Amino acid sequence: MDVQIEQSWKDVLQPEFDKPYFAHIVQFLKVEKQAGKVIFPPGPYIFNAFNTTPFDKVKVVILGQDPYHNPHQAHGLCFSVQDGIAPPPSLVNIFKEMEADLGITRPNHGNLQKWAEQGILLLNASLTVEMNKPMSHSKIGWHDFTNSVIQTLSDKREKLVFILWGGFAKSKLNLIDTSKHCVLTAAHPSPLSAHNGFFGCKHFSKTNEWLQQNNISPIDWSL
Repeated sequence: MDVQIEQSWKDVLQPEFDKPYFAHIVQFLKVEKQAGKVIFPPGPYIFNAFNTTPFDKVKVVILGQDPYHNPHQAHGLCFSVQDGIAPPPSLVNIFKEMEADLGITRPNHGNLQKWAEQGILLLNASLTVEMNKPMSHSKIGWHDFTNSVIQTLSDKREKLVFILWGGFAKSKLNLIDTSKHCVLTAAHPSPLSAHNGFFGCKHFSKTNEWLQQNNISPIDWSL
């Protein structure tokens, strides 16, 4: 099955693309589109996280759950929105924590492409969603795929930073070898939970401390 994904990812994930569940994902999306359903992100952006951050360039993994389900928001990078779209509440809180942690002025946009280009894999557990229907594609097989992505990174790479915000992201901890990777956990940045431990987590500075301790160039978090 030919999936339009960056070559280094295609090489390590080919076994997944050949499995029946992945054929089911492809068929499901095809049928939905033929039925006139609007799917986000648009087709060319479904694998944007992978195409922007090649496998061998990943330094940090930030895990999200579901793409944004309103028009013009999702573009295949978790928590990120396209240019011209106001940052959603969770992203506003991420920027607040970044500012408190590093003194970086909050940007006036919500496009995290610059982070992805520096080696931050902005991975949603589901890579698609139907318009106005949150979590609508969470059971079609994407979690099998993204669990494999996390496991493959853990197994085949060294000294990565995995950032897990919220209960769902923390549930992926068992896929990560904590003896060779750094795992940072906190509450979700959503307004419902950010005050329960997201604010003050200092994950931005902690990420750079780990990278520098392991002779890996730090992230420029400014946008």
